[in-house]
Amino acid sequence: MTEQQRYRVVAKHPGFELRRYPTHLVAEMRVTGGLVEAGNEAFQPLAAYISGANRVRRKVGMTAPVVQEPAEPQKIAMTSPVVQEEGDRPDCWLVRFVLPAELTPGTAPEPEDDRIVIRELPAQLAAAVRFSGRWTETAFGQRATALGRAVTAAGLQPTGAIRYARFDPPWKPWFLRRNEVVLPVVE
Repeated sequence: MTEQQRYRVVAKHPGFELRRYPTHLVAEMRVTGGLVEAGNEAFQPLAAYISGANRVRRKVGMTAPVVQEPAEPQKIAMTSPVVQEEGDRPDCWLVRFVLPAELTPGTAPEPEDDRIVIRELPAQLAAAVRFSGRWTETAFGQRATALGRAVTAAGLQPTGAIRYARFDPPWKPWFLRRNEVVLPVVE
């Protein structure tokens, strides 16, 4: 069974859960393209890394989700927290595999592919909404807009870029897929 990224539900609000994510390790790749194309392009090199394409030829357990977010800081309008203006480099994404919880920066294998970076992400408070269905820009965009509005209505302040999480392999029927939109918020 695939290990899932850990989090603790802090509160439930209309339209989202408020979660606390612990510090965790990711294998990350920067890719240019549309949301779906960037995710598809990064998947193979990241999958190769966990399958043993690393300096010690060690397989790393697959975890979920695969996470994707804009690579450049995005400006967010004060009145609509999810209306984002394109930054200096539009369509640039960070695509991440969350690594197994037992790995540390010192024990994670070094990638052979120099486009892949191993990073430790700090603990974070975030609002999240879960949904099933296809991985389309429209599907993620609609949920991102609704999440931003719900977060604002709850009196919370976004503190980072929206990220998109895919939990299932592409061969899983679309109507059974688990997806999430996650928005970091101020503590």
